[in-house]
Amino acid sequence: MARVWQHPFLNVFKHLKVEEWKRSTKEGDVTTVMDKTLKGTVYRIRGAIPAGNFIQLPKTSTQSLGLTGRYLYLLFRPIPMKYFVVHLDVTTEDSQVIRISFSNLFKEFKSTSTWLQFPFIYEETTRPLKTSKTDLIGAAPNGVRWTCLQLDLQFILMLYLNRLYSHVKSIKLCANMLVKNIYTSDLSFDPGVTISQVRQAKLALNAMPREMAFPVPKGEKWHDHYVFIRFPTDEFQMPSDPVQKSYLPHTSGFQGSVQQLPQPVTVSKAIQDRVLLSQKITSPMAWSHQAPSVQKSIPEANLTSGHLETSYLGGQKGCRKGVLAGGDATVTCAANDGGIDVYVHKLGKEPTIFEDPGLDEITSPRLTKSVTISAKSSSQHRCLLPDPILKLKGVIGFGGCSTKWALWSKDSSYLVYPCHAVIVALIIETGMQRFFIGHTDKVSSLAFNGNSTLLASSQMGPLSMVRLWNFETGKCLSIFKTHIHSICFLSFSYSGAVLCGVGKDRHGKTMVVVWNTASISHGGEVTVLAKAHTDVDIQALKIAFFDDTRMVSCGRDNIRLWRIRGGTLRSCPVNLGEYHALEFTDLAFEEGHVANREPEERTLFVCSRSGHILEINYKNVTIQNARRLLPSQTQPMQRKEKTFNSGPGIAINSISISSTFCAMGSEDGYLRLWPLDFSSVFLEAEHEGAVRSVCISPDGLRVLSTTSTGNLGFLEIQSRRYNTLVRSHADLILAFAIEGHRKQLATVSQDNTIRIWDLMTMQQLYDFTTTEETPCAVTFHPTQQIFVCGFSNGIVRSFSLVESDLLLEYKRHRGAITGLAVSPDGNFMYSSCSLGTLALYNCSTEKYYVLRVLSNVVCQDAELGSNILAVNGDSHLLAFVGPSKYTVTIMDASSLDELLRIDISILDLESTNLDSALDICFAPVSSGHLLVSTSSNKVLVLDVKTGCLNRQISNVHQVACSALALSEDARFLLTAGDRAIKVWDFQMKFRTSFQAFIGHSEPVQGVAFTPDQQQIISIGDAIFIWDFLASPEKISKASVHWSIESSPSLDTGPKTEKTRDAASITNGIPRQLIPMPSLASPPHLDISAMPPGKKHDVFSESDDEGTCLKDHILGMTHKTSDPYIEKKIDEDTSGPGKTKLDTGNGKIVEPQNHVRPDSYRHFIARYKASTLPKKISFPKNNHEYLRLKAVVGYNGNGRGNMVWRPDTGFFAYTCGCVIVVEDLHSGYQQHWLGHPEEISTLAVRHDARILASASGRGDESSRCQIRIWDVPGGTCQKVLFHHETEVQAMAYSHDNHLFISLGDYSDRTIALWNAITYELMSSTRFMDPVHDVAFNPFSANEIACVGQGAITFWLMKQRGADINLQVHRIPVPHEIGPVELTSICYSVVPLLYSGTNTGQICVWDIRTSRCFMTWEADEGEIGVLLCSGNRLISGSNTKRIRLWAVGAVQELRLKGSGARSSSVFMEQEMVLDGAVVSASFDDSMDMGIVGTTAGTLWYINWAEKTNIRLISGHKNKVNEVTFSPKESHCATCGEDGSVRVWSLTSMELVVQFQVLNQSCLCLAWNPSSSSGRTDHQRVVAGYSDGTIRVFSISQTEMELKIHPHPVPVTAISFSVDGQTIISGDKDGIVAVSSSRTGITIQVLKDHQGSPITVIQSKSKEYYDFGLEGGELWLAVSADRRVSVWASEWLRDKCELVDWLSFPAPTSPKTPTNLPPSLAAFCPWNSNMLVYVGFGLKEEVLFYNFHQKQVVEKIPLSYFSTSLDVSPGSPLIAIGYCERLLRLIDCMSKTEQDFVGHNDTVHLCRFTPSGKLLFTAAYNEILVWEVLGPEAAASRKAKDIPLRPQIAR
Repeated sequence: MARVWQHPFLNVFKHLKVEEWKRSTKEGDVTTVMDKTLKGTVYRIRGAIPAGNFIQLPKTSTQSLGLTGRYLYLLFRPIPMKYFVVHLDVTTEDSQVIRISFSNLFKEFKSTSTWLQFPFIYEETTRPLKTSKTDLIGAAPNGVRWTCLQLDLQFILMLYLNRLYSHVKSIKLCANMLVKNIYTSDLSFDPGVTISQVRQAKLALNAMPREMAFPVPKGEKWHDHYVFIRFPTDEFQMPSDPVQKSYLPHTSGFQGSVQQLPQPVTVSKAIQDRVLLSQKITSPMAWSHQAPSVQKSIPEANLTSGHLETSYLGGQKGCRKGVLAGGDATVTCAANDGGIDVYVHKLGKEPTIFEDPGLDEITSPRLTKSVTISAKSSSQHRCLLPDPILKLKGVIGFGGCSTKWALWSKDSSYLVYPCHAVIVALIIETGMQRFFIGHTDKVSSLAFNGNSTLLASSQMGPLSMVRLWNFETGKCLSIFKTHIHSICFLSFSYSGAVLCGVGKDRHGKTMVVVWNTASISHGGEVTVLAKAHTDVDIQALKIAFFDDTRMVSCGRDNIRLWRIRGGTLRSCPVNLGEYHALEFTDLAFEEGHVANREPEERTLFVCSRSGHILEINYKNVTIQNARRLLPSQTQPMQRKEKTFNSGPGIAINSISISSTFCAMGSEDGYLRLWPLDFSSVFLEAEHEGAVRSVCISPDGLRVLSTTSTGNLGFLEIQSRRYNTLVRSHADLILAFAIEGHRKQLATVSQDNTIRIWDLMTMQQLYDFTTTEETPCAVTFHPTQQIFVCGFSNGIVRSFSLVESDLLLEYKRHRGAITGLAVSPDGNFMYSSCSLGTLALYNCSTEKYYVLRVLSNVVCQDAELGSNILAVNGDSHLLAFVGPSKYTVTIMDASSLDELLRIDISILDLESTNLDSALDICFAPVSSGHLLVSTSSNKVLVLDVKTGCLNRQISNVHQVACSALALSEDARFLLTAGDRAIKVWDFQMKFRTSFQAFIGHSEPVQGVAFTPDQQQIISIGDAIFIWDFLASPEKISKASVHWSIESSPSLDTGPKTEKTRDAASITNGIPRQLIPMPSLASPPHLDISAMPPGKKHDVFSESDDEGTCLKDHILGMTHKTSDPYIEKKIDEDTSGPGKTKLDTGNGKIVEPQNHVRPDSYRHFIARYKASTLPKKISFPKNNHEYLRLKAVVGYNGNGRGNMVWRPDTGFFAYTCGCVIVVEDLHSGYQQHWLGHPEEISTLAVRHDARILASASGRGDESSRCQIRIWDVPGGTCQKVLFHHETEVQAMAYSHDNHLFISLGDYSDRTIALWNAITYELMSSTRFMDPVHDVAFNPFSANEIACVGQGAITFWLMKQRGADINLQVHRIPVPHEIGPVELTSICYSVVPLLYSGTNTGQICVWDIRTSRCFMTWEADEGEIGVLLCSGNRLISGSNTKRIRLWAVGAVQELRLKGSGARSSSVFMEQEMVLDGAVVSASFDDSMDMGIVGTTAGTLWYINWAEKTNIRLISGHKNKVNEVTFSPKESHCATCGEDGSVRVWSLTSMELVVQFQVLNQSCLCLAWNPSSSSGRTDHQRVVAGYSDGTIRVFSISQTEMELKIHPHPVPVTAISFSVDGQTIISGDKDGIVAVSSSRTGITIQVLKDHQGSPITVIQSKSKEYYDFGLEGGELWLAVSADRRVSVWASEWLRDKCELVDWLSFPAPTSPKTPTNLPPSLAAFCPWNSNMLVYVGFGLKEEVLFYNFHQKQVVEKIPLSYFSTSLDVSPGSPLIAIGYCERLLRLIDCMSKTEQDFVGHNDTVHLCRFTPSGKLLFTAAYNEILVWEVLGPEAAASRKAKDIPLRPQIAR
């Protein structure tokens, strides 16, 4: 009857009511979740340790389920990349309980009389064919499906144990899995068929009941979505046994021809054989009637391939085969089993790599296992060889959990100690190390048995694990979990039969456990003898050597004796009397382990932290003696019986006793040896730190000691010599560097030390210690005996290894140093910091010096890897992650000129998440590749020239790869992730392309090959040195398919005319050094580039095409007799004006990407994290609330972006994306808007009626914009799109018929346009960048352009619709050297001047096409040249502008090579504030306007020798704008440390206060100046060093400087009366200081922990809110908290009025850079506060103080980045990161958006009257006139539109 209620099936979860947890139990992380596939609730069990996270049925082990069903069905899904375990306790008919377990943790099948363990194997469909099923063992793949597992319990017990099944007693489901339900039944169900199909076909099958079935979409098949596993399979034959009669298995045949199999083997033979079986999946098949059969069919070899996913339960024996519905079957006969294995795999492309199975429960030192390769398929199934490829040679380090564990072996030849997760056995004589690897966390304790044959070790963690080792063989005999949360002490009995451990239980209570280990050496198991909980503290415990059942412990306030009796552990305390309050630290028995006396005669020595040593009589349990170690060494230790000596004693940490003396280690760093009567110290050794433990060797000749600083050594008693064996860092190792010549290793650590190690001996050579800063990065110089270290305070220091002393110190960084690198040639060094600064040093000499410093270029993210900076092998390229974590930048290593910026966040088109870079390294130079590890566990291989993705390696580690390194031959790749190291076959030639190695207990911080490629170094918790066992191999060119042969060296001289192939051309090797200007006299030139017979006419009428330009475009210099080339428009091109260059061999030249040339002439747009808006709210009926009144500043980042025509007075310049047209007399400005990005350059037609402006593209899909403006009307007439990246320069011909545009170094396109219709006439791309272009003023059809080492002349001839371009390229004379021609200007006929990047000016005769003269005109690059008549102006990057008299040059031209530059002299020189980027002068060259990179436009008057600032602005970010109460002036502050005061009417700079090396972050104007007294006009400014300065405007001096904050001041305000300064800093501290005395009155810490963003004060009625005081002020912090205070500073009163906290979303899509939290008092409602910030929605919140709630919300389009409230009308100004300014009318709830900013609008400020609005985007300040809602008049036609359509 027991079976009836369970028929036809039983729902186990429903039967036990699992959801109530009354008849079942759960432990750990067990929750219910909604599964989308099953469309229902399932149970999720997960956790790092399966045994700690489970569901158990029934609740206790004493109960029984009593489930009699023969088949058990488990509906589950393994969690991908995790491990799971299932235990079934099954009762046999003879009442024997058998445990059946299956897990993907098990490596092989194991069986005992009471336990069967089956490995669960789950093969992914994308995995390739395996030659061994053991290779399929591991974590479930990513694509694992829901699985229905059917277990035939009756058959399993009969087959493996020959027992009869009765019922299921209990079930335990352990992490990690999702579980739907469990069912039992006597019927075998098939999920692939439905009830209707069974009835229609009359099949002998049982369809799966609806309650048990998985949902299947209509029209689809069950097997396409789920997996069904039947174990054992139907193919197993029942042995000849009576039970066979009751077995009627369900069988599935295969229609078609069959092969006959031999008879199955017997049960006994099956059990003897090795067990490894495949479990089939019942995929869709042709059903046949069920019938018993002894023979089964297998598929023929010509079966069609299907999409199969195979699973295995290894462990079955006997004859086996697979029945498959489809697939490619490979049949292999097993040599030992006599059966058949069938492996199924999907045909198709095999993956290149496998996913890491994880490290959660891995104990082997290497994770991957090699595949056995047969002779037939060795090429198809190879793995990475040798296996293993790494062998651990040595570990430098000691401790980890603590530094008190170190043991002697019995023969005193070994020292055994832990190094984090590795146990090291050091051979004293040779220094060799043996390793015991397997712990997954730090080793917490060690213990030897008496003869050192057994070693016990425990590890940290919630559930500590203990391992028992055979010390001689190194084999792990047993691993068992202790059920103690943290074991802190282990003790082995002398016999090794008993092991005792001390730790804490889950409630933090002390627990003592004793295990029986007597049978462990013979294969037995470890069992618990006894355990006990105690409330006393235990710091040491030892098992008595004379009795395995007795133990002694000591701790705080107690010494206890323990004993096991009757299976229980009991203890009794020692009566300590007056010593009861001592903290006892260690204990030792008298005379070691010599058992020649009775236990009662033993003396026990116990030491304490107060210096006391107690001698305890073990028999009487009483104190015999008490002594105390006092600080004075002159006083010998005296015997104390009852009283204590006064004064503190020396804390004793450890004690060890031999038969003749006692050793003690104390906190003062001394190891002291005493005779047993403690009369006096006879030997002592001083250590660097406190001695943590001492141990006398068994032979009594040496004393081992360990210290708190990580040192381990021993004292030789006879020789009185101390030997230090091991030194180690006391904290995490952050970085390392390897020196190849002397085989030295440098490491830096969080313990504030820099250490130099010998790689051969693994001994420390040098130790440099810092006190206040932490070393962060280190590198060796490749040729000098110098190493350089970077510190957390931004200092870089170089040290000499010869003198062991500091050489130089560099203070170029303000943030912690994140990267250091030296070029392989030793010429340059690079450093980067956490604030994004990058510095370049010249380190070719011992005295390094800084060459260049760049700000905000390196990523400031803290989650980067170890290789922040990387230099390629030929020292030409520098790569780093930055400016953001989503980009990688490649620069010229010698100049830091940006060559390429790669956005790696979008390279994976299939991913929905942004990928970020973590670590980088260069491949060998010949390959031209850069390797980047990313946050999505990938390694990207990028081309260094194009930035294109060459290939990628996915799933490199379970977590992000923190470090990577490539071998010199590019065969092997090292990666580090979490705590594992992987060695990859970088070419991916093998199916198993990596090997993984463990040993580190903490994340690996760095990994690298040694220079000789013989070893590998990895760091983190310790230093691991691995022998690299791969043999060197000569790589053929064909074997490395992605490598490119190195090109021959380049020679720029005119005599070098070599032909190079395409591979050589694309290599693009840059120069090794920056050309320096020569100080010698100009060379004598006698150069003629013209061929014979063509010296008098540059442009020939011949139609024959030459090869000069074509060879230049190809990067070649062929010899040729014809220097010309004719270009024609190709009608087949994709667009108008496209010109192809034919090389003569039928190939069309397509230039490759180039790096930035050595010229500052090229425009580089400032990096912006902001984006263009996707939607804009335009005003209705053109009723605008704002009108742009003025723009403050000039864009010094542009090139040629200022134009002035003296004859017409037209003057225009750019600021961001705005063109400012200004009247120099009145100062009135017009503003032309329309460009989406920063404007790069301007060009004006010679009649000043047309202006051309160019900017970058608005998004990735568009091209650069060139806008053509009508100057009189101020409107845009046309928009041109042609160039891909940026426009470098533009020019109009002198007849105004032609217009030319020049692309930058990446675009390299010259486009010729019709200046009337603006149709494209011709477009040409160059292989090399072109720097400048100019029309010949005397011939409109002639153009000249300059570039790398040459000048090119163009002659355009138009015949109808065809355009002929005759081109002639003239190289620079080799006497000048390898230079870049950077600027050009025409003079009187036939002269042309060109400037170089080395400061020379070359003079060319355009008639004879020769350079006949040159002179040194400057020390830097000449970027601007202007010439008129006999005067020449040059501007350079040395900030100099010079006026030259060149009247004699025309005469010198006739002398040819005899020309001298002595007749050319400099008339005047002016030094400006930055490099010259634009200039315009009148025809006489007497006066003009010059623009510099500092953002200044200067008026220059040579006649009066004066220079006046016309336009000036901030060069860096503007942080604050504030106004005088009368609105006569305003003040701004910026990142450059300046405070600038401007006249509000003219916006001219009045006074500037400059603080060097600091940033001014906040600013406020004293409101007391409203009294009208000009002598009281003051501003207060807060700086990045925490100081506050008060400046007097009228006296133009600093009045007061105070330092109330230790960190940057981020917000500041005056009180209402101006007598008090309220300031907030980056740490959230608010300080209140007197503006007169500077005394800090009060400090508020309510916002501590989050930066203060806003402080604002206003007056209030004295008793408002029930609080006294006439002032109300608020403070806002970045964590969305606002505090409102009422204060009366004169009476020292300040009380909190309200505290507001605004919620934020908890979505994982939270942006990295959160928008700021901002608030302001509402001027039109005194009870209201306005707030914006990161919240649940993008909105403005209005909070009412009296109602204590948000009373109104106004939605926004984006999150706000700035906020201000108008004091004159109900208007709110909002700034967006999308470069928009929004104005909201709070009364009508209308809103308007305004464009014109080129970056995030991070600042909005209304003037006190509300008539003007100031906005700032980086360094641009825009002044708007507030028209208000009442200004509804429509704009007239002549008005300038404020919102032209943004071109995409």
